[in-house]
Amino acid sequence: MSVLPLVFTSGWASGINAYAVVFLLGLMGATGVTDEVPASLERPDVLIVAGVLFLCEAVADKIPLVDSAWDAVHTVIRPVAGAVVAALLAGQDGSLPQLAAAAVGGSTALASHLVKAGTRIAVNTSPEPASNIVLSLAEDLGVSAIIVFALFHPLAAAIIAATLLVLGIITVVFLFSRIRRFLRRWKARREAKRLAAPAAPG
Repeated sequence: MSVLPLVFTSGWASGINAYAVVFLLGLMGATGVTDEVPASLERPDVLIVAGVLFLCEAVADKIPLVDSAWDAVHTVIRPVAGAVVAALLAGQDGSLPQLAAAAVGGSTALASHLVKAGTRIAVNTSPEPASNIVLSLAEDLGVSAIIVFALFHPLAAAIIAATLLVLGIITVVFLFSRIRRFLRRWKARREAKRLAAPAAPG
């Protein structure tokens, strides 16, 4: 139970930027800032891979439409990462608390990922790229700040993460008509391209 607030917060953050979560937790543990981080996240190879993927996400996440494609690819990756990080934080290999932590981390990551993906689809209905860049920077800074904060004040960080998650869900519900309109246009464009493609020789 004592690790549950950190598990929840890391799950929420993983749904937005899983690579940043792994990199920051590993870096904080490797530099001795905290002893809450499992050794497996502090390994140099894990830090290098997470750092490179974080840089890739930092670029892709700021380009209109590319960000939504990136989100689609990560619909499975982010919840899995949230579950794995949560299980590692809980420790006690194969125990019921570890499995429960994985479930909390994974489900929270899925919820925040869906909020992020839905919000980005709504933002992509606007032709200008500035909103994508501003939103992406806010997400990067927010995830970084709350993960570092959670290592020292886990309960307060969990409350903040839960509040942001609820506000995000409300925002997506409010923007649902815009999201549905975007998806309808995207589907129509795909259908038009399919019909316009030359038929393969029989």
